[in-house]
Amino acid sequence: MGDKLNIMLEQAINAFQQGSYESAVSILNKILQHNSKNLPALHILGLIKASQEKYSESAELLGRALQLNPNDPSISYNLAKALYDSGAPNTSLIHYQKTTKLAPNYLEAWIGYAKVLSEFKRYEEALSAINKSIQINPNLAELWSNKGNILHGLKCYDEALNAFKKAILINPDFADAYYNQGITQHELGLLNDAITSFKKTISLRPNFASARWNLSLCNLQLGNYHEGFANYESRTMRGEENNYVKRRGLDRPYWLGLEPIENKKILLYGEQGFGDYIQFCRYVKTINDLGGRVILECPKELYDLVSRLDGYTEIVMEGEELPDFDCHSSLLSLPFALKSSIDTIPKNKAYLSADPNKINFWLNKLGAKNKIRVGIAWSSTSGFKGDSKRSLKLDEFVDALPSDRFEYICLQKELKDSDKDFFDSYGKIKFFGDQINNFDDTAALIECVDLVISTCTSIPHLSGALGKRTLILLSYVPDWRWLLTETKSPWYPTVKLFRQEKLDDWSAPLRGIKSEILKMDRI
Repeated sequence: MGDKLNIMLEQAINAFQQGSYESAVSILNKILQHNSKNLPALHILGLIKASQEKYSESAELLGRALQLNPNDPSISYNLAKALYDSGAPNTSLIHYQKTTKLAPNYLEAWIGYAKVLSEFKRYEEALSAINKSIQINPNLAELWSNKGNILHGLKCYDEALNAFKKAILINPDFADAYYNQGITQHELGLLNDAITSFKKTISLRPNFASARWNLSLCNLQLGNYHEGFANYESRTMRGEENNYVKRRGLDRPYWLGLEPIENKKILLYGEQGFGDYIQFCRYVKTINDLGGRVILECPKELYDLVSRLDGYTEIVMEGEELPDFDCHSSLLSLPFALKSSIDTIPKNKAYLSADPNKINFWLNKLGAKNKIRVGIAWSSTSGFKGDSKRSLKLDEFVDALPSDRFEYICLQKELKDSDKDFFDSYGKIKFFGDQINNFDDTAALIECVDLVISTCTSIPHLSGALGKRTLILLSYVPDWRWLLTETKSPWYPTVKLFRQEKLDDWSAPLRGIKSEILKMDRI
């Protein structure tokens, strides 16, 4: 029987090498029926299952193979890959590490090990792993690009740029290296350099949607709205990546301004965050002024507030049945459809309004006014990956808040766990989070204060849309809508911007905010 199994194994290997996976699987299963501990059969079948994207089955087979031969680096490596692809990165990391110990010069294992360490943000260890892979093969452009990404994670941006340059020197047609270089250049505020990098990426890989997206952000941040909003539409482009915004699957034309809108029913809806909805719903009136009959779909959290917006014919809450319409568009596509520039943005001082009854509720809640009232928001509680660019710790934020003559009211519905102890001990900020049910409640509370101070969350969008005087603290390279150097916002006339002068250093905007507050008159 042993000779027969060897012949069958040889047949399976030949079928596998020729890409005849079904035939190979059939033979290998027969071998394992006779001998469930046949090491080569388990290993090859595990590889085939991985190639078929059946990663859990692959990991189970390769795990059995590794039990039979615990010191085989090839099996250990393939198991690490299968575990990672099956959604078990922690266990994958163990086997990548084991593989590098079994075979210290196993290049692919070091590359995989560095990748998983990076995903866990264990950047120092990842840097050590990628440096080891570069020692093994210093002429592989991918390794230098990976090193650049790790250095970016460590915020060693200049060193990261040097690594990307090395990758490009090795392979001048390496699109990923240009793209990664552009990301780091953007982080440093080198927007024109980043634009050059992203354009080179697109020339090499036109279907690279993320490159077009980041190109749009650079142009928008520089105020180049025509080109910026054109490429902003790439957010709905199904490119090589999966991180795109899915366009609504509606059986009506998507409107991008190419056809007249007069007398047509157009469905408008949100797409990203609440701040985006607040910012772009200003265009509803513009569409109405062009003769469009707007059916506005609105998130539940914004519905009461937005119901007082001018310009729509009908408003529906997200999840409700939609009425009939002729065409549709995301609110975020309207600046492109309407060919907006900085000079033509609808700049109504206040296009949203608060509920008078809710304003009275808050005025009664706050009681007699003896000090200047300041509404504050210093952090976001969302899982946004760029949270560090729009969130401060409360104990740092209060450095900008002079205590004399001022009463501070938190506009956040929630506090981060890391702020709660300091908030309780500080005791100088009023908090009504459990009484804020939606943005209409927040809008009414904002109308009860004299000034709003916030980082880049949905709060300053709401405050600006209400026409309230607002001061915003911004990171060194903030979100595109705040541009790069200006102190005024083209979107909100009552907003003033205070920017970091150095990466990750909030001292300058905090000083500026404090100075601005102290200029306010007494009650």
